[in-house]
Amino acid sequence: MKRVTVNTNSVGLVYKRKELKRVLTAGSYWLGFFENIEVYDQSKTFYALTELDVLLLNKTFKDLVNLVEVKDNELVLVYQNGNFKQVLTAGKYAFWIGLNNYSFVTADLNEYEIAENIDRNTLEKPQLSAYIKVFKVESYETGLMIVDGRLKKTLEPGNYIFWKNSTVIQVLKTDIRQLNMEIAGQEILTKDKAQLRINFSVQYKVTDAIVALLENKEFDKQLYMVIQLALREFIGKMTFDELMENKEKISENVLEISANKASGLGVALMNCGVKDIILPGDIKEIMNQVLIAEKRAQANLITRREETASTRSLLNTAKLMEDNTMLYKLKEMEYVEKIAEKIHTISLSGGGQIVDQLKQIFIKS
Repeated sequence: MKRVTVNTNSVGLVYKRKELKRVLTAGSYWLGFFENIEVYDQSKTFYALTELDVLLLNKTFKDLVNLVEVKDNELVLVYQNGNFKQVLTAGKYAFWIGLNNYSFVTADLNEYEIAENIDRNTLEKPQLSAYIKVFKVESYETGLMIVDGRLKKTLEPGNYIFWKNSTVIQVLKTDIRQLNMEIAGQEILTKDKAQLRINFSVQYKVTDAIVALLENKEFDKQLYMVIQLALREFIGKMTFDELMENKEKISENVLEISANKASGLGVALMNCGVKDIILPGDIKEIMNQVLIAEKRAQANLITRREETASTRSLLNTAKLMEDNTMLYKLKEMEYVEKIAEKIHTISLSGGGQIVDQLKQIFIKS
């Protein structure tokens, strides 16, 4: 015989040869031969050492617990005193009555959508991460929800949570901001067989997500091909000289050629333009020679104009001096002065003849 005490808020299960004999609440008791006791704290979750169905055969035990049965296609969310406690999968569970206030919310996993009676904050708990699917659509995106291969609905920006089950859910997303595409290093032949390399830029925006994502595979790669072919179509109809004279028309015509095809991809073309036209080495050298020749011709023309103007000025001066002797003498004095500015020392010889000659310059004839 052994005396045992069961404390308040505790329950004792007395076994004899592994068979439940009695259930003890708070108090002191004597245990008989071959009896042993398992004491459970009612403030904690109950984990049975014996099959729960066997324990429920005892009426006293059954009256002390809440029995929760969870089916294969269900989850049960357990709240203790209003706070989320745990998740229950398929099986039977017992919770002590009295000390804690338990509530239970059942989720049907046959449905992928989560019922409104389940708090969304609860779904963010780590214990539920294995049972949910989470999709996020950013503020600059549009999403398409595909359920078992069929379009279900269009998703606006936000977080979407679904139960994990046999239903296959996909969320296709696309950026709805204005986007840029670079068509780089396109080698194209002009009408006169000149080979050019062109870098082209396109700005576009997705206007119909369903057309872009469902009716076309990799719409952005298809758009690249559309712009590429439009470039080749337009440039292939022009000679090299025509292209150089009308570079600004390339973007205008490519936009016109591609607009309808882009619309079929669920895309609107906003703008486009040529970034670079790169010439082969031999054509570049020829172009440089043409440019140098043009500049030289312009320089020669300007030089001839200046020479003509200078000659005309000299002719006018000569006519004035021919009609005015004093102006002629003043011009002679101007040249003598210019000559004298360059002379530092003058040595005179010859009996005054040089001085007389200089005097004659300033004597009126």
